[in-house]
Amino acid sequence: MAEENQTLVTEFVLTGLTDHPGLQVPLFLVFLFIYLLTMVGNLGLIALIWKDSHLHTPMYLFLSSLAFADACTSSSVTPKMLMNFLSKNHVISLVGCFTQFYFMGSSATTECFLLVVMAYDRYVAICNPLLYPVLMSNRLCVKFIVVTYFVGLMHLTIHVGLFVRLTFCKSNVIDYYYCEILELFKISCTDSTVNMLVLLTFSTCIQAFTFLTILVSYAHVLLAILKKKSDKGRSKAFSTCSAHLLSVTLFYGTLFLIYVCPGSGPAEENEKLFSLFYTIIIPLLNPFIYSLRNKEVISALRR
Repeated sequence: MAEENQTLVTEFVLTGLTDHPGLQVPLFLVFLFIYLLTMVGNLGLIALIWKDSHLHTPMYLFLSSLAFADACTSSSVTPKMLMNFLSKNHVISLVGCFTQFYFMGSSATTECFLLVVMAYDRYVAICNPLLYPVLMSNRLCVKFIVVTYFVGLMHLTIHVGLFVRLTFCKSNVIDYYYCEILELFKISCTDSTVNMLVLLTFSTCIQAFTFLTILVSYAHVLLAILKKKSDKGRSKAFSTCSAHLLSVTLFYGTLFLIYVCPGSGPAEENEKLFSLFYTIIIPLLNPFIYSLRNKEVISALRR
């Protein structure tokens, strides 16, 4: 009877980054500029790769897929956050919350596996250059991309499927700027132990597998680069791989602190700042990290 008399929550309130009235408009302008620059950078990179036939190679097909995943990550979080900066009503529906979490999480998972295939692509290109056209054909590249997106979507389908079993009947306030899954567990009336266990298991396995695979690939690449006799070839290889490694470090560093070590990571307020990196800042930086140091992309842009 007690459970029947409780009113189930059908919408949530997002507290946002800060409740200080004087900061709402400045933060809106800052994040609007970041979002527009993110969309221009990522969608512009996709358009450039699609337009220029010189860039129709596996490396740039992977890069355009990464740009699309970054655009999806940013678009799943930023528009709602921008609306909340200018509105007193910070409400998001239960379905809207599930949808935001689904697309943000699936694009983040997809990015993990895209970084793996990009590392493998560099490994084959530098360690086995003669076999590269055979081992990394455009057809195989497309299959890799399809698999990464499929895995990302299926991973989040599992979490959303388990998410449906949770009920919310007490607080509906999410102390975050988007529907963050750990915050939802905190306010659930249903025991979320199973959900938390599945989340930590999948997060740890996916991040450990993909990160270790990337490290092994680049370790072989580094050894191959050091053996190169040509200074020009060595410099070009280092430039490409350093951009990849910078993106990998930023992405995995924040994910590891928040989802693999949620209890031993930074304080709650700092967690918001850390999550800003993989939801907003990394999607902004990636197209510039990969393109500004890439002579082929610069040449294509000039053409």
